[in-house]
Amino acid sequence: MSKKRKWDDDYVRYWFTCTTEVDGTQRPQCVLCNSIFSNADLRPSKLSDHFNRQHGGVGGHDLNSLKHTPAPSDQSETLKAFGVASHEDALLQASYQFAYLCAKEKNPHTIAEKLVKPCALEIAQIVLGPDAQKKLQQVPLSDDVIHSRIDEMSQDILQQVLEDIQASPLKVGIQLAETTDMGDCSQLMAFVRYIKEREIIEEFLFCEPLQLTMKGKDVFNLFRDFFLKHKIAFDVCGSVCTDGASSMLGANSEFVACVKKEAPHIVITHCLLNPHELVTKTLPTKLREALFTVVRVINFIKGRAPNHRLFQAFFEEIGIEYSVLLFHTEMRWLSRGQILTHIFEMYEEINQFLHHQSSNLVDGFENKEFKVHLAYLADLFKHLNELSASMQRTGMNTVSAREKLSAFVRKFPFWLKRLEKRNFTNFPFLEEIIVSDNEAASIAAEIPLHLQQLSNFFHEYFSVGDLAEANKWILDPFLFNLDFVDDGYLMKTDLAELRASGQILMEFETMKLEDFWCAQFTGFPSLAKTALEILIPFATTYLCELGFSSLLHFKTKSRSCFNMNDDIRVAISKKVPRFSDIIEQKLQLQQKSL
Repeated sequence: MSKKRKWDDDYVRYWFTCTTEVDGTQRPQCVLCNSIFSNADLRPSKLSDHFNRQHGGVGGHDLNSLKHTPAPSDQSETLKAFGVASHEDALLQASYQFAYLCAKEKNPHTIAEKLVKPCALEIAQIVLGPDAQKKLQQVPLSDDVIHSRIDEMSQDILQQVLEDIQASPLKVGIQLAETTDMGDCSQLMAFVRYIKEREIIEEFLFCEPLQLTMKGKDVFNLFRDFFLKHKIAFDVCGSVCTDGASSMLGANSEFVACVKKEAPHIVITHCLLNPHELVTKTLPTKLREALFTVVRVINFIKGRAPNHRLFQAFFEEIGIEYSVLLFHTEMRWLSRGQILTHIFEMYEEINQFLHHQSSNLVDGFENKEFKVHLAYLADLFKHLNELSASMQRTGMNTVSAREKLSAFVRKFPFWLKRLEKRNFTNFPFLEEIIVSDNEAASIAAEIPLHLQQLSNFFHEYFSVGDLAEANKWILDPFLFNLDFVDDGYLMKTDLAELRASGQILMEFETMKLEDFWCAQFTGFPSLAKTALEILIPFATTYLCELGFSSLLHFKTKSRSCFNMNDDIRVAISKKVPRFSDIIEQKLQLQQKSL
């Protein structure tokens, strides 16, 4: 870390004053043009150079003469009294607004001084004239300035979220996931769900690196330390949804054990977006071998640059749509279903290419049994993709996710009955092969057995979100049969009273389920609390997956050492920084330094 320079009162001879950042970093600010420089410029040679080149003045002023100069903040207060923004306020606001847009668009900080500002100055010179150009020149947009602006906005956004968490009437839900960035650094990302003003809010919480090992204990320490650092009680968490390796974030991991030991009341759920992984682990030997053959074929084509170029040229020559194959990956589960579909649809062309390259994969790829298994897997994973895509949205709770999973599992008996009657309507790729080749039907005979096993595994694995019969009033309090509720149930009277209100019925028909119960906090607090404790927990780590996509924009090969925690918070948070408060605090710090 570079050494931080200190302010010296002797620097006022160059008409500079000192501004102090929130973290204590001192930066020189020109009193004449309000330009703010980095801490590295806090030395006589740099200050003198700016004073001589930009203002053509002669140094020699002392501290007393500078103190009697009207401070920019005094002018700012006078103009504010008349409803007019001061010149300094306008410059600061422009600087913050650009830094905000820079972070939102995930651009590097240097884009301001290297591209945007030079372009803006040229445009101002041509369209508006030299006076406008001079005004734009004063807007501070250096790399260090943009970085500090984003840091300040990030801290303001975080402060807003922490205030909301503390004010939430119920315990909050957390979703937690881990990934590895371009610099081989493990990043832990978290989102939070809480109640604010009769609405459920989902917000970015943090993205922090795991410095050394990536064990469950390390994840827990990082997670807990975040709350300790910001002086928030750990038991404010009501639920945690995780995804990842079973040893790190799985249901039986060390992380879960630590969470339960620290706060036994916390409900742990696992992301429901990975049925593909469950299906892969339950595949019988022949189907698993077919899947591995697909992976080997793709690696043969994509893993070698000459083969990839020849593959593209071959497809261009024969005029086929798919010229680029996706890589199969373990964590990006959607790619697996797309790959199987693409491979099946390009089966003949890929087979020709493998022959042309004299690959040893030809025998396995041409096998009739492999083609039947490929068709079945492509159909099955396409159904799984549709299921997963239906759960990829904000606001997804465990009850809604469980309903979608239950609806999917209930299709298995119908599929099995149709397969027994040689009806392959639900498996169009498989049907295409069997219609053209009767011998394939005998190979497909083992498929119903796999579907039956898969149905059993789904019932055992995905049990989160099941509601007891007495709690199903949460889904529809007006059609629910009150006879299922025990007479000793204290809220049965509240349910009866709620059902009698026509206005509440109209609200239920027009509002989302979560918003409806948030709206009942005033009239029926016990019912609302019970319902929302079930609806608040996350069912998936979908928001973290979106966050990881944003992470790819920040952590690139050219920015591998970049600490992007503040940038990513500003980029993906729904909160808007309180610009007026930030600017006012900045001006107050400048005034104190005079």
